[in-house]
Amino acid sequence: MRMRALFWAGFWAFLLDQASKYLVVYVMDVAHRGNIDVLPPLLRFRYGENRGINFGLFQGDSDASRWILVGLSLVICAVVLGWLARGRHSRLMMISGGLLIGGALGNVIDRLLYGYVLDFLNMSCCGIENPFVFNVADIFIFAGAAGLILLDGKKPS
Repeated sequence: MRMRALFWAGFWAFLLDQASKYLVVYVMDVAHRGNIDVLPPLLRFRYGENRGINFGLFQGDSDASRWILVGLSLVICAVVLGWLARGRHSRLMMISGGLLIGGALGNVIDRLLYGYVLDFLNMSCCGIENPFVFNVADIFIFAGAAGLILLDGKKPS
């Protein structure tokens, strides 16, 4: 029953990530139209091609770095899935794991299809200009990892 929560959280995280990328990058054509101010400065759409990890760290144009990041993402997904499948974890832990896995797989698909991760979200606030772009998968990965850390050791409900 708990594995079902993990599956559905992962499924919806993956689907929402891929749908958001399709809408912003292809339907709204942010790459060619330029920047789209949604709620400036809080939310702007800015096209980005991330060949590294979050915040553009470990950028590399080589095919080797692309496949290393794909492999690393898949190993992390497998480890999280195995860990959650072996133990008795709360429903929220399983949902957190699903969010992390679904987001990671969304970025893996980008790397397989394009050679990089499609990013389009830019958020700034309070006079601080954020130069980085990210995507919905990154939000799910962060939320899932935070949930796994904060909820670990809590009694299953």
